[in-house]
Amino acid sequence: MTTIIKARDAAAFLSLVPRLLGYEPRHSVVLIPFSAGRTGGGLRVDLPPAAADTDAVASTLIGFACRVEHTDAYAVLVYDDADALTHAELVAALEVRAQACGLRRIDALHISSGRWRSYLDPDLGGTIAADPDADRHRTAVDQGAGASLPHVDLARSERVGRALTECARALEWVLNGSRPADARIHPGALVASLVLEDLPAFFETWIAPHGAVPPPRDAADAERADVQELALLIWCLARPALRDIALATWVRGVDGGDAALVAQQEWEAGVAYPDELGAWMMGEGARPDVDRLTGALEVCRLAASSAPAAYRPGALAAGAWLSWALGRSTHAARYCEQALAIDAEHGLSLIVLSMVDAGHLPDWAFRAQPG
Repeated sequence: MTTIIKARDAAAFLSLVPRLLGYEPRHSVVLIPFSAGRTGGGLRVDLPPAAADTDAVASTLIGFACRVEHTDAYAVLVYDDADALTHAELVAALEVRAQACGLRRIDALHISSGRWRSYLDPDLGGTIAADPDADRHRTAVDQGAGASLPHVDLARSERVGRALTECARALEWVLNGSRPADARIHPGALVASLVLEDLPAFFETWIAPHGAVPPPRDAADAERADVQELALLIWCLARPALRDIALATWVRGVDGGDAALVAQQEWEAGVAYPDELGAWMMGEGARPDVDRLTGALEVCRLAASSAPAAYRPGALAAGAWLSWALGRSTHAARYCEQALAIDAEHGLSLIVLSMVDAGHLPDWAFRAQPG
């Protein structure tokens, strides 16, 4: 949280909120925590239904704000389609909880159709000012934007599906010595599978820039190699143990992936899995590099959109966890729901969705980003 927002009035401040969040909130309650008059982020939840426990919602939101380092004040923003000052009871409940925690209220505003009104003085209101730097700070239409999987044309999906079948046959032979009786092992798939001899290094190649210039290949060879590598990644993400090694690599680097690989092998031999190696899955530990997580998320989204349905839950669940780790719980829930529509018992999808439903966020989301 390093951005310093300076706004002369409510209209100017509200124009900067989409830049702060990365999207334009819709049907939401947004709590903006402040420390010494500065803020660099916000906490968003869906507007609670009429039957919701207002006190419980307020307690959760103020609890989140109190976990943000050095928070001493807050502003609450209600984004609704109604012209009336809706959810005033929630705004009042937030203030009761905030006072109990020693937080000062800076403002409480209702936003609808590009206009705002104040809960503190209903006669105050106006039009939200335009962000003068909107061209440089592109934001999503709303909190759900960007969750759709990238488009992959049918022909490429079919090529990935064939490569996946070939690689699965080759790996079954390599790992278990069971050669299929009805078909030969594709030599290209067998050669391609050799990259899995060093799993963390293979996963790292998907997000690390390539330092060396690859040898020249014709277009057909390049496409074939690309499809085979993507098929191998999909195959790995469909297996929980290998998927967890991929996530460990993307979160903690190749050394982290190596540690997860050794721990997985020892666990299969009856040794307890080290708690410290699994803590990051629950959002504990040092803040991961945002660029690495974002790159890995795009890789998982591509894998999910390219995979046959039976293999898709693994990539979707990995993408859900990465979205959750980045603070995109709305996206995480969508990926989990897509995975569970295919496999209702998919483990990681159920875990991530339960964390989202419980409002559990990574611990690093509440700590200031270095720099």
